[in-house]
Amino acid sequence: MLPARELMAFTLASHIVLVPLAVALPFITLVMHHRGLRRGDPVALLLARRWSAVMAVQFAVGVVTGTVLTFEFGLLWPAMMGRWGDVFGLGFGIEGWAFFLEAVLLAIYLYGWRRLRPWTHFWLGVPLPFVAMLGAFGILAANSWMNTPGGFSLGAAGRPVDVRVRQAVFTPMFGPQYWHFAVAMFLTAGYVVAGVYAVGWLRGRRDRYHRLGFCVPFTVAAVITPVQFVLGDAIARAVFHKQPVKFAATELVWTTDRHVPEYLFGRLQPDGTVKGGIRIPQLDSILAGFSPDTQVTGLTSVPAGDHPTVVQATIAHWAFDIMVGVGSLLILLALWYGWSWLRRRDMPGSRWFYRCAALAGAASVLTVECGWVTTEVGRQPWIVYRHMRVSEAVTSTRAGALWAMLGLVIVVYALVFSAFLAIVLKMRTRWRQADEGLEGEGPESVTPYGPRPETAVPGGGR
Repeated sequence: MLPARELMAFTLASHIVLVPLAVALPFITLVMHHRGLRRGDPVALLLARRWSAVMAVQFAVGVVTGTVLTFEFGLLWPAMMGRWGDVFGLGFGIEGWAFFLEAVLLAIYLYGWRRLRPWTHFWLGVPLPFVAMLGAFGILAANSWMNTPGGFSLGAAGRPVDVRVRQAVFTPMFGPQYWHFAVAMFLTAGYVVAGVYAVGWLRGRRDRYHRLGFCVPFTVAAVITPVQFVLGDAIARAVFHKQPVKFAATELVWTTDRHVPEYLFGRLQPDGTVKGGIRIPQLDSILAGFSPDTQVTGLTSVPAGDHPTVVQATIAHWAFDIMVGVGSLLILLALWYGWSWLRRRDMPGSRWFYRCAALAGAASVLTVECGWVTTEVGRQPWIVYRHMRVSEAVTSTRAGALWAMLGLVIVVYALVFSAFLAIVLKMRTRWRQADEGLEGEGPESVTPYGPRPETAVPGGGR
């Protein structure tokens, strides 16, 4: 079981790094594209054109990592797929259909630069964000079902019968989980893209190209950051009601009680005490039910084999606290940005702001990783909550073969991500050389819908 879990964890953690760009970069690109067409802004059009190229490279890498994950569900957890696939497998079908549709639409959008009428090209790209959200819909439907399974009855042999598709898709956790995840993707993509231009700003590139490249994605991220905080509170409350044992693990609650304190970090001990961390009296009960009298279910409310271990609870708790802590810091950064616009109608002038903005992208990716750790580790030992344990679902393949497979996947992923980084850096270098080679005119002189610039060729020709 250990190598199977490690293999799944590694591939999922690697793939999820790409998901924010896959889901949200098309939307941010189209926002920039629309701005360029509506205002006749060649800089905005140039940025949109270049971001679409990054979308294509990212999509190609995502094909590799996503395909590996798809195979792992059947290879590593055959008992789960064999018993429950007919109930929750529709989500994977929706994701697969959305994936192929996204590939077609992305190809059309990339091909359309300089070949289609500007507004026709833009409208052909508009479905891309919706299709990307549809793919996320499928995956989150499957995962939320694993957290709160429903839409079926159990037959005499313990196998699901009488499957009700709508209830299997729209489970109690689906809404909170889907919107929290979707907004996280837009927030993360916005901060990641803006962070690239924040680094350029810190290095002295203060032209309109870098200003616009920073402002549009950062504004998208800053606007939805407070929204994400509200959605995060909503999903935590949903976990409190629908998965009380998982809530107990993430909050290190050992025994069911009222006036339960909140611990910031700290480590759960085998005797139920919490070592280290910061203890805030009664806050956990207040956050869960808006009253210190709110009763919070503890881990010992179920047998020891039905709740996360002490180590797993500590991991889920730390992941949750890191996610909330980074989210709180991002709200402060968004407020800093908003206050500057309200006062001066301009971006902040402090270099510290751009240092923080440059780190915000990596910090956002960290919160996405922590969110999935909280979701998956907090559900242990269940792979299907209260219906099937991880140990019951795991493959019978020898552990040595799984460890070898993990080593191979690590090598392949290292090569794939190295290639991705090399390609993106190569594109950046080529774009910078192209901008600097326009006789001081800057990137404004190259418009994706205008005539191609004449390029000198060897021998003095044009």
